Amino acid sequence: MFVYRTARGQLRSLTLAVAGTTTALPSALAQAQATSYPGLEELITRDTGPYSDLLARVRLTAPSWLAKSPDERIRVADNGACFRYVEGAAVEACPAAAIPTKRVANLGNDDPDRDGIPTALDILIGAKKTVLLATPYVETYRVLDYPNGDMPRDEGVCTDVVVRALRNAGYDLQSLLSEDRATTPRAYPAIVKPDRNIDHRRVRNLLVYFRRHFESLPASSTWLPGDVAFLDTMGDSRPEHIGVVSDQVGPSGKPLIINSWTNGYVTSEMDLLPMVPVTHRFRIRTPRFEKSF
Repeated sequence: MFVYRTARGQLRSLTLAVAGTTTALPSALAQAQATSYPGLEELITRDTGPYSDLLARVRLTAPSWLAKSPDERIRVADNGACFRYVEGAAVEACPAAAIPTKRVANLGNDDPDRDGIPTALDILIGAKKTVLLATPYVETYRVLDYPNGDMPRDEGVCTDVVVRALRNAGYDLQSLLSEDRATTPRAYPAIVKPDRNIDHRRVRNLLVYFRRHFESLPASSTWLPGDVAFLDTMGDSRPEHIGVVSDQVGPSGKPLIINSWTNGYVTSEMDLLPMVPVTHRFRIRTPRFEKSF
């Protein structure tokens, strides 16, 4: 069962809806225009990502720091859903009575795996699954399937968290990076002899791919769930670590980072931002919806 907590602290199950960002209409008009949208329970049954056995335990939280952020409420015709978008990324589902600001035929390129869930939320769900896996940090080399090769459930490092999270949204970093390197080898100076089993599991190679294909975010941009952050853990101004931005905040008041920290740790959500510098942050590029009406 999916459960989320509203910005007011109320628990709701299977709707991922928050009150807050829609301007109130006169009650008669609101009742005339309001639509009941599918809850996340109905949508999540379409999830095509790995680790489907963990879906019943995933918990999503409405990102409290975005409660007052400017947004768009986009109604999707082909599945009847409505999603709240902030800075081009879906952050939650619309409240049941929300009035859409835009209507589109389908999610277009914001749903590459065609499961009816926008990319940012799909990445977040994938990252939440890795927390439930609680995979111990284990540095090892394995021969992987190709494409969509994955480490054993009980082995992984920081990059495997991101690989698994993005794969939940239809992005196979293993094959994407391998193919990108094959066509533009000079872009990947650290890869001398290509190896599909490990190249996509190295931070320095992922940074190249993300720079080339994802949206690079300035430090001043809003932090959104599903963003991918590169971090400097050695104090040398270079990234050695990577994680996914959560939908929850820590004691610091900053978003938690879903990551596999180091030896002795398991994949978890950690309050890293106050103490670990971020060198880069990326987001899937702003979606292009197929049709508005």
